[in-house]
Amino acid sequence: MLYLTTAYLAPIEYYILLNNSSQVLIENQDNYIKQTYRNRCVIGAANGLQVLSIPIVKPPSIKCLTRDIQIADHGNWRHLHWNAILSAYNSTPFFEYYFDDFIPFYENKIKYLFDFNERLRELICTLLDISPNITYSDSYKTDLSANDVDLRERIHPKKDYYLADFKPYYQIFRSKYGFQPNLSIIDLLFNMGPEALLYLSY
Repeated sequence: MLYLTTAYLAPIEYYILLNNSSQVLIENQDNYIKQTYRNRCVIGAANGLQVLSIPIVKPPSIKCLTRDIQIADHGNWRHLHWNAILSAYNSTPFFEYYFDDFIPFYENKIKYLFDFNERLRELICTLLDISPNITYSDSYKTDLSANDVDLRERIHPKKDYYLADFKPYYQIFRSKYGFQPNLSIIDLLFNMGPEALLYLSY
């Protein structure tokens, strides 16, 4: 069993793991941790790497389960995130094929971060044509078996190592910045379209 946290438009290595693991548990009994992929992603924009962070309602206590974290409505973040995505990717080869699928996430309110992330993940898995065997926990396990792989806190924006080797693929700003590995999965999807599945399978 592979253990992962929920993630907002998760990085490519997350989807490589989803595609190549027989069983995946996405944790919903973990304590929420700030400045992780739970509420942020990184895209490749015209001015370089751009971090998009979903604002959250301040939890009632220091320890609050990720599944109970609510999305805040301040800052007009949905509009800002969609404009950033549009600006970064509207000239990519496959943006026009997929953007209609993403618009509802930035027009409609979803109360909980976990629900928002998981609905996005389900959409992306459908667009990528992958069908990971996903389960959710009913308690936070620490006594894992020898066959379990715990990556709940390993895939992290503050850690400068990756769990996969990334072969360069077409990126619209590659001539300006060079190849930028492990961006949000939408970077691969919008730039490579159906070939994204082949990339995730190597």
